[in-house]
Amino acid sequence: MKEYIKDYMGMLTAKGFAPNSWEAYKRDLMQYHRYLESTYKLKDVKEVTLGNIRAYVRYLNDRGMSANSVKRAISSIRTYHKYLAEKKIIKNNPAQLVDTPKAPRKLPDILTVNEIDRIISAIPDNQPLAKRDNAIFELMYSCGLRVTELCDLERNDLFGSNVKNGDEKPEFIEQEKNKDKKVKIFKTLEFVRVKGKSGKHRFVPIGPIASEKLKSYWEFERDSLQKKNPNVPQVFLSRNGRQLTRMMIWILLKKWTNTAGILKKVSPHTLRHSFATHLLEGGADIRSVQEMLGHRDIATTQIYTHLDNKHLKEVHRTFHPRFD
Repeated sequence: MKEYIKDYMGMLTAKGFAPNSWEAYKRDLMQYHRYLESTYKLKDVKEVTLGNIRAYVRYLNDRGMSANSVKRAISSIRTYHKYLAEKKIIKNNPAQLVDTPKAPRKLPDILTVNEIDRIISAIPDNQPLAKRDNAIFELMYSCGLRVTELCDLERNDLFGSNVKNGDEKPEFIEQEKNKDKKVKIFKTLEFVRVKGKSGKHRFVPIGPIASEKLKSYWEFERDSLQKKNPNVPQVFLSRNGRQLTRMMIWILLKKWTNTAGILKKVSPHTLRHSFATHLLEGGADIRSVQEMLGHRDIATTQIYTHLDNKHLKEVHRTFHPRFD
């Protein structure tokens, strides 16, 4: 059965699946394969039955796996068997009748505008790479980026005002840095092109504060970092001139969150949640927020309307005279 999983993963690669999603699918299917082989001694995928798959789902539940994780595993198995049926390797998809558990909808944690300001203000101006760190968190909050999307941003993903055809690039102006050297700095920087899940691109506006922070990082820090690895195209670089990783961003955010005295559990995705919630609280329409977040299904975006309602309820409880 392993060779079919390998073929299926190759198909997902060809479709441009995001690396993290690809790894999750592979992990789910390899665990599924090991279970079938060890429990039922199955060697041929044609022998797998609906009963085998339902037993595997019970096995996952008995191990205490969360409803969301079980739901994802079922999705991986279902699409895998669908692929096998389409390739005529099996006659029918036995997984299509497996019930998917309803995961409890947990409202995401968010930060207030004041808390975000405190985190960014906690980065001292004299801190090495302060301009980079400022630009990272301003951009994540301004654009609602996933951490992987931020890490993958390249120089050619930064745009000026006209992005109708995706051809416009930021205007550069020459500025004298010292007597011997002139550097290129941005004249306009208003949109970022983001490569989301499944390789789909979207354009997201950059707010003026994030734009200025990014320009400052580009002008004063990035040039010296890139000299260590001139061929690295990513926007945000480590002190060694390499592309930043998700873990590096997480460590930086944890560092400055602790410095700011924020006691909430904060992750890079918290900034994305905060971006969406603050837009809706400010009156943005949900379709625009969906487009900026890169959600394929508006139901995914609607969770933030529940969060907004929770905020309104808190305001009502705090300020309505009948709650005295």
